[in-house]
Amino acid sequence: MNEEKLIEYLSGIISPERNRLFKEVIQNRTRYITVALEDIYQPQNASAVLRTCDCFGIQDVHIIENSNTFNINPNVVQGASKWLTIYKYNRKRNNSFEAIQYLKKNGYRIIATTPGSTDSQLESFDLTKGKAALVFGSEKPGISEVIKSHADEFLKIPMFGFTESFNISVSAAIILYDLTLTLRNSGRIKWRLTDTEAKELKLEWLRATIKKSRLLEKEYLKTLKE
Repeated sequence: MNEEKLIEYLSGIISPERNRLFKEVIQNRTRYITVALEDIYQPQNASAVLRTCDCFGIQDVHIIENSNTFNINPNVVQGASKWLTIYKYNRKRNNSFEAIQYLKKNGYRIIATTPGSTDSQLESFDLTKGKAALVFGSEKPGISEVIKSHADEFLKIPMFGFTESFNISVSAAIILYDLTLTLRNSGRIKWRLTDTEAKELKLEWLRATIKKSRLLEKEYLKTLKE
């Protein structure tokens, strides 16, 4: 109950226009599809993927750091990372398996994106089979053997030229555009956030938006106890 009152209180601090925008964006947010980025070292591409995730309503992004640190280019990301829920796996020497375990525990199919010839084509990928975690690797090495060996499915974008693959930011944009469009046009898949998730996310965004929100929150909750 206190959380609902807190959301109402903090919502009164921001403008009606921002409240309407939060409501509209949250209605289009999804955790049915999530993205995992493995060992990405190019800040421009990494940042572009985060921006793409925000644009297509993907709420959660999982960052796997093995040999490389994930760096964000603020000029490319354009503040998108502020609105995403980002999980980082960087405590061990090889963090890919830890990420896979977490995702599978939370009901995700591990979908390795690769240009291999035996993979499923994007247009035939079946979203009705359950939640999907799309794993993208670095430009040259691609996804690791750990990801490949534990993947539930493989996915590729059809290509008709001499070049073997797109760069990661382009690949992510094409795949997420196609799959989120399919998701939103599906009448069978429950892809939206639950009411509880929506409230938690709005509170998170309010805290990120309002200056000194924690101090205001502390003072407000104190008045509720009096």
